[in-house]
Amino acid sequence: MAIDPKIIATPGKKINLKKFKTGYTGKFKSKKEAEKKLEKDIKSMQKLQDMLYAHDKYSLLLIFQAMDAAGKDGTIKHVMSGVNPQGCQIFNFKKPSAEELDHDYLWRIYKCLPERGRIGIFNRSYYEEVLIAKVHPEVLLNQQLPGIDSVEKVNRVFWKKRYDQLNNLEQHLHDNGTIVLKFFLNVSSDEQKRRFLSRIDDPDKNWKFTINDITERKHWDKYQKAFEDCFTNTSTKIAPWYIIPADNKWYMRTVVGDIIVRTLKSLPLKYPKVGPAKLEELKKAKALLVSEK
Repeated sequence: MAIDPKIIATPGKKINLKKFKTGYTGKFKSKKEAEKKLEKDIKSMQKLQDMLYAHDKYSLLLIFQAMDAAGKDGTIKHVMSGVNPQGCQIFNFKKPSAEELDHDYLWRIYKCLPERGRIGIFNRSYYEEVLIAKVHPEVLLNQQLPGIDSVEKVNRVFWKKRYDQLNNLEQHLHDNGTIVLKFFLNVSSDEQKRRFLSRIDDPDKNWKFTINDITERKHWDKYQKAFEDCFTNTSTKIAPWYIIPADNKWYMRTVVGDIIVRTLKSLPLKYPKVGPAKLEELKKAKALLVSEK
């Protein structure tokens, strides 16, 4: 069965997030059924990751974007629970440092891309440059961009160039063996509110909450528009955006796991075959081990 088209931002089509239902659960009739599917995929991922590492020609980059409290951390924790840490890298991109601001905005990204044979995870990513930066364009003034000395200079032409730059980056990565999977965990405003209240009321979750969460929530509509523009302009055939319903965490995690496993299975992965010389070496090594007293 193919990936549910209801969760794909169709490349070349204008995206309206209101048409993507945050409570959608697809073909699954129950939480238990979905959890069994995820458990099966986690086991499959263990074998596929091992082959990816041994094959050493491809890498996988998983990008997670979402509004606060959508469940990025939990999804990464559950879906990737079976992978070998030695073959996995995760980065959480926060406010750029002074050194990073002295380079182009993709400089810090290049340093974190996964090596061949590995799975890279970006908890937030270079897409912040067309999301947070679009809601708060004043942050762009810190990037010392030629010709951008006021917010008024950040116009449609500027954003079109940024979208093109991100598409070109992903085309380059794809051409060189890095497969990019982009997940937007689509939570509703009501569900976000419920999760925020849970973090406030539960002492064990207090550490997850900051007053900035409420400040950014006030910009909900602006963020939704920024995401729509992003998906419309950067969902491509080689790297489409998957808009994952996030109100039910069990469904969200299962779908993400399914897409990762499907993608790995689609690659021509195989264990390296050794030549005659290596086989002879193995034969001699076995003989020596067997002859030991």
